Amino acid sequence: MRQHPLSVALAIAFPLVYSPVASAQSDPAPVAVADNTAPTKSLGTVTVNSGQPTSLPTQIPTTIEGITREQLERTVNATDSEDALKYLPSLLVRKRYIGDYNHAVLSTRASGTGNSARSMVYADGILLSNYLGNGATFAPRWGLVTPEEIERVDVLYGPFSAAYPGNSVGAVVDYVTRMPTQYEAHGKISYARQNFELYNTNDSFSGKQVSASAGNRSGDFAWFFNASRTDSAGQPLVFTTRTLASGAVGSAGTPVTGAVQDLNRNNQPWFILGTTTAYDTVQDHYKVKLAYDFTPTVRASYTLGYWENTSKGRPDTYLRDGSGNPVFSGPINVNGRSYTLTATDFNQSNEEIAHVMHGLSVKSRTLGEWDWEIAASQYDYRRDQLRAPTVPLPGAASGGAGRLVDQNGTGWNTFAAKGIWRPDGLKGAHQVDFGYQRDAYRLRSMENNTADWISGAPTTRRQGFRGNTELNSLYAQDAWTFAPAWKTVLGLRAERWEASNGETANATTTAPHANRTESALSPKAALAWQVSPDWVLKTSYGRAVRFPTVSELYQGGISANGNLINNDPNLKPERSNTTELSAERDLGHGLWRITAFFERTRDALYSQINRRDNQTVSTVQNVDAIRTHGIETAFQGNDVFWRGLDLGGSVTWTDSTITANAKNPVSVGKEQPRVPNWRATAVATWRPDANWSYTLAARYSGRQFSTLENDDPNGFAYMGASKYFTTDLRVRWQVTKQWSAAFGIDNLNNYTYWNFHPYPQRTYSAELKFDL
Repeated sequence: MRQHPLSVALAIAFPLVYSPVASAQSDPAPVAVADNTAPTKSLGTVTVNSGQPTSLPTQIPTTIEGITREQLERTVNATDSEDALKYLPSLLVRKRYIGDYNHAVLSTRASGTGNSARSMVYADGILLSNYLGNGATFAPRWGLVTPEEIERVDVLYGPFSAAYPGNSVGAVVDYVTRMPTQYEAHGKISYARQNFELYNTNDSFSGKQVSASAGNRSGDFAWFFNASRTDSAGQPLVFTTRTLASGAVGSAGTPVTGAVQDLNRNNQPWFILGTTTAYDTVQDHYKVKLAYDFTPTVRASYTLGYWENTSKGRPDTYLRDGSGNPVFSGPINVNGRSYTLTATDFNQSNEEIAHVMHGLSVKSRTLGEWDWEIAASQYDYRRDQLRAPTVPLPGAASGGAGRLVDQNGTGWNTFAAKGIWRPDGLKGAHQVDFGYQRDAYRLRSMENNTADWISGAPTTRRQGFRGNTELNSLYAQDAWTFAPAWKTVLGLRAERWEASNGETANATTTAPHANRTESALSPKAALAWQVSPDWVLKTSYGRAVRFPTVSELYQGGISANGNLINNDPNLKPERSNTTELSAERDLGHGLWRITAFFERTRDALYSQINRRDNQTVSTVQNVDAIRTHGIETAFQGNDVFWRGLDLGGSVTWTDSTITANAKNPVSVGKEQPRVPNWRATAVATWRPDANWSYTLAARYSGRQFSTLENDDPNGFAYMGASKYFTTDLRVRWQVTKQWSAAFGIDNLNNYTYWNFHPYPQRTYSAELKFDL
């Protein structure tokens, strides 16, 4: 049967996602489960028939974008796996430096970088998203995938598949890593360096990486091994500050020089006194993947990943006394105003982390009437400790009293049993996906005093919290081709959520929390119409219920009279209704898409001050209603205008407004934090021959706010969220069949921009790679 013209166009225009294999309307050829078939598309619905482990359902009724290994190598200066998302429409990963392990949150169309629990990240079907909390410190575990492993990345926009929980409301990112069909070996070394100038910091910061991998397939057995090391020193991220108004006018305190006067994000004058956190991190990553084909259509796959991180956060004071000595603590006088520096104003920290990941799946791929999959995964905080002094520098540099935060015992595990029913075979009118899923999370966090912050044992308790959440789900969705040019996908997801074993503790008191259960139904629907060989129209609707995380429920404190502070174990789940309308056009040399999206969210989970009840401390609370709508357009084409020129880009306009918030009425009518009105990307790659490629790329994000009240108009300040426009350059040379080299510059125009912390400035990178 002849392939549909749009399917062929997608295979050409989107080599990132669509490979030139038979579409769902074509006669299927027998394919063994070892085949790495990429998603194909017909009638506006993506079909996935890969034999490799993946989180993707077989029918995806939503916008999908992606990137393949070949395009990643040509176009992106990738030092971390999240860099693969850099130029995709409406996405931003808040990566602050090479190896950023605790703040690299994914932002999507209607969710900012403070909402880590509103997107999902998988690698080979294993959950990497960290749903122990929601916010900057609960970023996905990007370190469990290296750029060298990536075969392709697919991104699903919106909660339109019944196969995913409510965390999919923003996007689902699915990494597929390499699994060889013959012997292969790879090695890579890279180096990056930036000159960073900000306030009184003027220094160079660099990162080094080395990786090696090998794999083979022999008969029914295949294996792959990857090892890598990252040694990275990042720019300062946190600063010690004092507002001008908080200083007492007079001569008290040690006169100091070096303070920098500036405006904070509220446009109030303040002094920048120095930096408190610049990370120096060494990360080791090891991964083993095994696969065995029991039959030509049944494969078992196992993944073992290990990630270790040793990190040091170090401060640097700008202040000098009359003799030129650095000043870290005590009473000071800046320009006739007195302040007192506490022991932790210039704080240090040491972290030691070792996380282990397991994944096992058994999957059939007959492409007949029935297929099935059983999958389980576990992510374990084998070791996770943070140490920091409670005594000031310079004495703290050699030890002294401190605190120790230990999260040993924290982690999550998942289980899924999935089925596919094709009552009339692969070319029939119906294809039904159904399954059962269980996702369980446990958080154990204890902070103790210690006599020696560098290596001492824990002594008395300072504070702690713990708890479990569990989500059990049943889902089904039917992809129904009810007419030659029409297809619909109808689905339903039923969920039961439970929170248990919750405790919040201070130094002397432990407060237990009652167990809770909630249930939810989430319907899904999509409709696609092949208007003509060149046009497809489609619409999708999905309801998403995002349940509270353990930290949102239990992380807080207990007051002197025994009352809970800073947390609410009775938070409601977020409920979002999302719709999108899309038109896709085959332009001959590429594909153009325009999408209108709409979202209504009730009981959104945000940290805010409860002004209704005259509270003064910010806590996680439910915001009554947020309305978001926008338009996204994207283009991707190969050999545009002349042979060898690939062009891609996107523009997104978003209006996200808080429409009701009884606890904080001043926020009503204000913009949702960190969701800019405008975003854009552009990528141009010139391939003059098979050996060279030259890429110039750009990203833009408009003005945004960090607070619900939008009272932070100055984004170009510490703790602000600024607009930005950055350009990147990459040149790649295939020296021989085995050897390649690349040179890149990120932030070529050296734009200084912020997302609470400062982003890197102009960064040069070089890499050398060997592929056998």
